[in-house]
Amino acid sequence: MKTLRESKPIGISGLAAYMPPYRVWLEDWCNWTGDQWPKVREVVGRSFRVRGPEQSVYTMAATAVLRLIDQYDVDPTRIKFLGLGTESSTDNSAGAIIVKGMVDQALEARGKPAIARSCEVPEFKHACLGGVYGMKGAIRHLALDGAGGQAIVVCADIAEYARGSSGEPTQGAGAVAMLLEEDPKLAVVDLPGSGSASDYRVMDFRKPMLRFCGQDRSQTHQVQDFPIFNGKYSTTCYIDETLQALNDMYRKRELVPIEYLRSLRTVFMHRPYRRMPETGWAVAYLFALSQGTNEDRAELASYCYEAGIDAERLRTEMMSQPKVSTLASPERLQYEIYPLTMAVLRVFRTSRHYRLEVLDKLALGSDTMLDLGNLYTAALPAWLAAGFEQALDEDRLQPGEEVLTLGYGSGDAAEVIPFYIADDWRDATAAIGFGRIMDRAVDLSHEQYTELHEGRIPADLAYTPQDEFIVDHVGNAEERHFSDLGIEYYRYVV
Repeated sequence: MKTLRESKPIGISGLAAYMPPYRVWLEDWCNWTGDQWPKVREVVGRSFRVRGPEQSVYTMAATAVLRLIDQYDVDPTRIKFLGLGTESSTDNSAGAIIVKGMVDQALEARGKPAIARSCEVPEFKHACLGGVYGMKGAIRHLALDGAGGQAIVVCADIAEYARGSSGEPTQGAGAVAMLLEEDPKLAVVDLPGSGSASDYRVMDFRKPMLRFCGQDRSQTHQVQDFPIFNGKYSTTCYIDETLQALNDMYRKRELVPIEYLRSLRTVFMHRPYRRMPETGWAVAYLFALSQGTNEDRAELASYCYEAGIDAERLRTEMMSQPKVSTLASPERLQYEIYPLTMAVLRVFRTSRHYRLEVLDKLALGSDTMLDLGNLYTAALPAWLAAGFEQALDEDRLQPGEEVLTLGYGSGDAAEVIPFYIADDWRDATAAIGFGRIMDRAVDLSHEQYTELHEGRIPADLAYTPQDEFIVDHVGNAEERHFSDLGIEYYRYVV
């Protein structure tokens, strides 16, 4: 029997992205809808992207993967794992194999070898956490039977919300591919030091298939994928799952929470819109203060005093371990499980410590993210790509430095995973090209946005695809000896 070989560090060596060019400025959107631009700018961001009539989650994913292979000069025959993280897939049978097939065709057309035939092709689904689960699956693959090979995980999603809903300004679309291998060039991913949490939350954010019944999407065949969601409840779920995943990591690593949080310089979190990660990290800081020294508790007490909250009542609330799913009813959805904490948070936001311990730690890449909207599974890796590029420009990261990442998926589950910056991170970052992708944009008018959102093709949409996959046509045969009804056929546009 063979013994296990000595393990090597495993992590991310490269990132590549695709964002659809169609852009909606949120200030314009506020003028169309009558919403308050200052509030939307503060809570949500500046703009979001919309998928085009010839695009699907698979075309975006495949384009990101092909760019990753090109940008990092990857030998496709070494890729033994290709994972797709998404909650927008439109085929209930095939998943990552669709992406592999598209990329293989483009590679072969260039005279290059295809991705290895022995490549595994799983799809991972758990709301916005699917990509993180895919990354963990790829790392475990590389640590065992896939040792010595390479893995790619692509996170791709289309976030659509009904017009007039509270989620409409948080829409977005895009894909980010990650290259994983031993002795990584960008960052080592520390799974043994990570923390996990999960709990069933009933109707936090769901996509039941019943929503598709009766849809007429005959012009573009793009099914509307509007989620069932409850905004305030979703925020509560995000905060609670963040706290639970952090607690799991604290226990594993025997950390003193407040000392650890203060030691970090950079944090990346799942970001459905601007305010959400700020709120999640700020609450984690307040909870950590309650477990700290007398000086730490005094800081917390000062916020309590300004908020008119008794400090001991707050600490009792923080230790209460409430069950969030008990709020999952029409009568209780507006309740808070941590009402005192949220009141203290409003005071904390005005303090200098909020800038130092929250905003500064979330700063890398945050300005770029104001123009992306919600990318679901791709939100966290997109922020990583933007953050690494800003760090390269400003020399903000150092080899060996710990960076904390937190992924979250409604329903609910969270993963908090330490990354350690690799020695060659600067060279690996220089190949990402995220800024160039963001510069390519077509600004939509009200009429164009409305047409695209309703599944129609605007007559004056001026964009010519280039270096990307498109949906060439959709099958409609439904005969005894041949059927391809609803199957998308793809083409790579050079």
